[in-house]
Amino acid sequence: MNVLGFESSCDETGVALVATRPDGPPLLRAHALHSQVQMHEAYGGVVPELASRDHIRRVLPLTRRVLADAGATLAGVDVVAFTRGPGLAGALLVGAGVACALAAALGRPTLGIHHLEGHLLSPFLSADPPEFPFVALLVSGGHTQLMRVDGVGRYTLLGETIDDAAGEAFDKSAKLIGLGYPGGPALARLAALGRDDAYPLPRPLLHSGDLDFSFAGLKTAVMTQHRKLGASPTPAQRADLAASTQAAIVEVLVKKSLAALKAAGLQRLVVSGGVGANAELRRQLNEAARRRGLRVHYPELTLCTDNGAMIALAAAMRLQGGVAVAQHAYAFDVRPRWPLDQIDG
Repeated sequence: MNVLGFESSCDETGVALVATRPDGPPLLRAHALHSQVQMHEAYGGVVPELASRDHIRRVLPLTRRVLADAGATLAGVDVVAFTRGPGLAGALLVGAGVACALAAALGRPTLGIHHLEGHLLSPFLSADPPEFPFVALLVSGGHTQLMRVDGVGRYTLLGETIDDAAGEAFDKSAKLIGLGYPGGPALARLAALGRDDAYPLPRPLLHSGDLDFSFAGLKTAVMTQHRKLGASPTPAQRADLAASTQAAIVEVLVKKSLAALKAAGLQRLVVSGGVGANAELRRQLNEAARRRGLRVHYPELTLCTDNGAMIALAAAMRLQGGVAVAQHAYAFDVRPRWPLDQIDG
């Protein structure tokens, strides 16, 4: 079964073709991605209307590229999947509209996919795919959650952020320090040049006794520390502040993840979402796993950000596992706000 997947929830347009296999996880035949970072950089963040218009321009050329790279044709597509939510309403409508129109023209069924489920399952496309059950740390731009995953569609929320997500903490702190958009990768690059113990920044909810997160207070602490440095901090001071900020975020993520594994009685952790590409987070998790005899799985670096491969994969795994049934129904809706524990609602 060949599944063509479309992702358009925010500022990346992704298309991919995934094929199911009887003896293992689905196979990624081809994928293509266009990032809108350069377009939104001038505004310091995503402009929803511009994002939607750019998805319209990019989605069909990307589809043609994916089919060509896979040596496939539209006639060979069995199911068309798309991101139904969560995300920007206008952006979601572009992907859903194109997917459903294409499926109607081909007479193929469609399946709407939860964006976070795509992230959660994306490590199954890696060279080291996980096995169920596991604990998942979902760390994307707007979400930070710990989930127990017993199978496709079998998710139990263990903890989540009560305010800013880790990705937002990276981006907002980067903006306070004077770095460009997107802030997270820029802060990580600057942090590599600084001392991570230079400034005593807080680790919110680190000892709360639960598995929830909070990063809004850290952002405030970064702002306060930056003001203390004056109007013209030296390059070394900015690097130290970036390193100290990253250290605070990473320590919370690592310790909460280890606590979640202990609480769930599991030995396997999956890390997914854009923040999962952070090199320092991976280093500390890998070191902690080595000391404790745990396993940690990640998506390939090229699949950490939003992409069509994770949407096609999630659809393929849902269909293959009998968790969902694709429909020959071409009226569609999108869900800009859609909690993962309501995925079948």
